[in-house]
Amino acid sequence: MNASRISCSLRRLVAGGGGASLALLPFAVQAQAPAPPGPMPRVEITGTHIPRATAETAAAVITLNRNDIERSGKTTVAELLQTLAVDNQGSVPSSFGGGFASGASGISLRGLGAASTLVLLNGRRVAPYGLADDGQKMFSDLNIIPADAVERIDVLKDGASAIYGSDAIAGVVNVILRRDFHGTTLRASFGQSRERDGNDGVASLTWGGGDLEADRYNVLASLEYGRRGAIWNRERAGRGHIGRGDLRDWGFSAQESLGGTGAITASNTAGSAINGNVRNPATLDYDNRGNLAGAGFTRTFPGAACAGFTSHPQGDPGGGCLIDAAQRYNQIQPSQERINFFGRATFQATPRVQAYAELNLYRSVSASSSTPSAVSGAVGYPGGPVNSAAVALGPAHPDNPYFGTAARLRYMAADIDPRMSQIDSDFVRLLAGAKATLGPWEVDTALLFSQNQVSNERSGYPQRDVAFALLNPSPANVAAASANPAYAALAPGSVWRIAENAALNPPALYAALAPARTNDARSRIAQADLRASRQLAELPGGALGVAIGADFRHESAELAPTPGTERGNVIGLGYSAYKGSRNVAALYGEVLAPVHPALELSAALRADRYTDAGDSYTPKFGVKWTPLRTFALRGTYARGFRAPSTAENGVGGLAAYSTAVDPLRCSLGVEIACNPAQVAIITSPNPALSPEKSRSVNVGMVWDPYRRTTVSLDLWEIKRKNDINQEQSDAAILAGRIARDPSGATRPGDPGPIAAVLASYVNSARTQVRGADLDLRQRFDFGPGSGEASMDARWTHLFKWQRTEQDGSMRDYAGTHGNCDVTNCIGTPDDRVNFRLSWERAAWRVSANVNYRGAIKNTLFKNDPAACASHFADGNPAPVDCELPSFTTVDLSLRWKPAPRIEVFGSAQNIFDQLAPLDPLTYGATAYNPLDHAGAVGRFFTAGVRYTF
Repeated sequence: MNASRISCSLRRLVAGGGGASLALLPFAVQAQAPAPPGPMPRVEITGTHIPRATAETAAAVITLNRNDIERSGKTTVAELLQTLAVDNQGSVPSSFGGGFASGASGISLRGLGAASTLVLLNGRRVAPYGLADDGQKMFSDLNIIPADAVERIDVLKDGASAIYGSDAIAGVVNVILRRDFHGTTLRASFGQSRERDGNDGVASLTWGGGDLEADRYNVLASLEYGRRGAIWNRERAGRGHIGRGDLRDWGFSAQESLGGTGAITASNTAGSAINGNVRNPATLDYDNRGNLAGAGFTRTFPGAACAGFTSHPQGDPGGGCLIDAAQRYNQIQPSQERINFFGRATFQATPRVQAYAELNLYRSVSASSSTPSAVSGAVGYPGGPVNSAAVALGPAHPDNPYFGTAARLRYMAADIDPRMSQIDSDFVRLLAGAKATLGPWEVDTALLFSQNQVSNERSGYPQRDVAFALLNPSPANVAAASANPAYAALAPGSVWRIAENAALNPPALYAALAPARTNDARSRIAQADLRASRQLAELPGGALGVAIGADFRHESAELAPTPGTERGNVIGLGYSAYKGSRNVAALYGEVLAPVHPALELSAALRADRYTDAGDSYTPKFGVKWTPLRTFALRGTYARGFRAPSTAENGVGGLAAYSTAVDPLRCSLGVEIACNPAQVAIITSPNPALSPEKSRSVNVGMVWDPYRRTTVSLDLWEIKRKNDINQEQSDAAILAGRIARDPSGATRPGDPGPIAAVLASYVNSARTQVRGADLDLRQRFDFGPGSGEASMDARWTHLFKWQRTEQDGSMRDYAGTHGNCDVTNCIGTPDDRVNFRLSWERAAWRVSANVNYRGAIKNTLFKNDPAACASHFADGNPAPVDCELPSFTTVDLSLRWKPAPRIEVFGSAQNIFDQLAPLDPLTYGATAYNPLDHAGAVGRFFTAGVRYTF
């Protein structure tokens, strides 16, 4: 059977490395030549359960094989996937140690969120990460995938709910692990930044034995160990604004900086100082404790002078003691230690029956650090906000400059040490199944169990009742704290000495004040499935194929609240908890009809029944047409859905932080209220939530004008309705669902700052995302002895990313810094490009990888009437022209095979040491966008060796 040029080029892409940019393009046409004798081997393709003679379907798929992973220079699958142009807003970077889902990494196709991208292992589900992103969105942790065990990764770029069910609205990432391996491979690598930190060591062992044809069995085992060191903001002091909270050198004021620097910002308003800012009980103005001429001081404290705590440049007009807390205590990258195991055993019981089993085990321990806690932070819990703004030094507290009168305190408790989080994650996936040929049917059935368990231990967080009692031991405060056994065991009259006198505190006081606290999370899937496929009558273009299947699964998830947060008693830590379970049953069918040698039609229909979310019916239709030997058209139409997660419709709630302006106070002339500020946001689950529903359309072409050239262009649109979102913080503010702190008023008529925003999960009206993907691949053969070069490029452009609220208001985030209510506020770039140029000759292979992010307007959405989201000290929009410039990095990778069994490899990430642009809005990193993580780390080198027995 002769294949067209398009079909041949596609097979070369799949077999020879193809590329992250272009593979599995769904176009092939069979010529009219007679078929050769014997059946043609059929392969399983992501997005369909009908095995095919060729790898092309009507859906656009990116395939990354082992060569692509190696040429990228990345050491983990997560890093590689998050550089893809199709990844956008809502992805979860492993570098965000301060997030709700720290310790994990997730991909967000089309910017629709990690919860709308379904991740599969060998075509079946995995248990989601135990901690939900933003406390809401359940997603699969990409870190569980052992890179050395990967055969290929398929990224299906359109909706696939008709085949796989819920969560596939934006697409599917299917990781295909090795299934038949012979021999033993040892691999070791070590990486380090130019600053000699962030050490990244990886060692792996892969072994396989037995031949299915000769021995009737094959066993594969792959073990991988990795250890990555932390990178601290303070270690990048020479990289300009990177990791800095104090941005005065870049045109910002201390009041507009990204971190709590200790500035006294206005009347009755001050940041938390490392030596303490205190409020004059008479005038309500703040002074620093180190100020020997403080207005109304009845005691002075020479030891509290700012110079005794920091050499950081001063200059606050209000007299505060300035430090850069974010630079001193925060991290660019948390440390992580991980171990991965994958094993597969296959037994050919009879020529028609094959049994198999798979075991995945993963364990990681990650540790992150953030700034010491401030004693005055507001937190929330399901009962409402808890405001600690009234915290004060008591009249008799020995460190009170207004001795004799209680004085409010703004103190960054560095004597407690930074807030630390250690996350232990354990993942297990066990699969046992069988494949059989029963007459004309090919049957596959399996039992699956998968679980992720997470333990999160936190330290450095003060207990509110104990802190209040130790700073101001009034009868009411002491009575409230006495229920705590550790506080009750302290000597009567104990006080917390602060700043210069903190060394006087006994260890028992800190044990009562800020004990370590742990909470656990667990998610679990148990599933049974059965699928069968066969060929029916011959059509003009080939055999009519059908597939049917059914599956049943039980899902459960539970997150216990961190002790104390259920009553808002942990300063600086909001409440997050959920618990729920459900059963899901599904039936589906699929048909593939090659009605003509140049025309193929496909259709699928799935019915799902959720015990908590009702029924869902999702169809999908596809067509591919090849009018010319070198040109083809393709298209798909699909419906999709995402059932509410346990965190969204179960039992529990979320109290976290967001950024928002205060329009009321801003209109009253309180300038500081006109800039985005951190506010607590309390969100309640909603059992009445409806599933999200989607409609996606993909139309594309592929053109093979020359033997070594392939070009494809796809236009796509996804419309999603009933979006499950946390209610917008600014919408809740405008609706008046807020709690304020009246004691923070600066003038008559000032209602005081917002302490918390009260919201719930809601079904928004709809989201519409529209874009285009352009893929280009070119190979060059320079003749005998000169090697071969290849070039491939991927460009994804967003025309629109528009969300419509319940009130009809619309916000288009494409090309802007919104949506800042989700996933560390990384923005929604409307252009992302991947470009690779490779050359291979004999034992050598060299690749250059270019990753580009387009410019981002620093607005919360297009045409935002509030205009720029950030401003310089002189009032001008920030950054310059209210825009984050585009960012480009170049990575190099090298492979050398001095002998058939030995391979030496290395890479240099961000080879030109590009600096990430200044980003004053995101909270996922300090002064740079998490998308530009490589520009914060700087140049990074990796070298390794692989030996095959």
